[in-house]
Amino acid sequence: MKGQRLSTLDIVAMKRRGERIASLTAYDYTSAQMIDAAGIPLILVGDTLGMVVQGHDTTLPVTLDQIIYHAQMVARGSQRALLVGDMPFMTYQVCVEDALRNSARLMTEGRVGAVKIEGGLAMAPTIERIVRAGIPVCGHLGFTP
Repeated sequence: MKGQRLSTLDIVAMKRRGERIASLTAYDYTSAQMIDAAGIPLILVGDTLGMVVQGHDTTLPVTLDQIIYHAQMVARGSQRALLVGDMPFMTYQVCVEDALRNSARLMTEGRVGAVKIEGGLAMAPTIERIVRAGIPVCGHLGFTP
């Protein structure tokens, strides 16, 4: 599949075949090139850039515009991997309409193939609406900032 970007359906097929699925985080063009060249099928553009790149103590100051900016660099640096963009704090928690609008921005402007949202059952209606609009969602359960 050289030259063609993986989709969420490709990742699901890998899981069904019992393949191991590696994922790494990238914040820039060069890192994305290396990860893609290594054959890693999933690249996360994470809000952890707040700590790793910006030097903050937490991910809370990271904005959607910053994630989009970094996602654009990662998209230019990778050819094959599915890109997943992290939805920063308060970009999806206020209301479903904001979540849909912000997810669409991350997908169209940031060129990601899916968005990542943290939370449990309370996020289900939001995730359902985003998916109905045609935006794949990667859920995150467990440790959160």
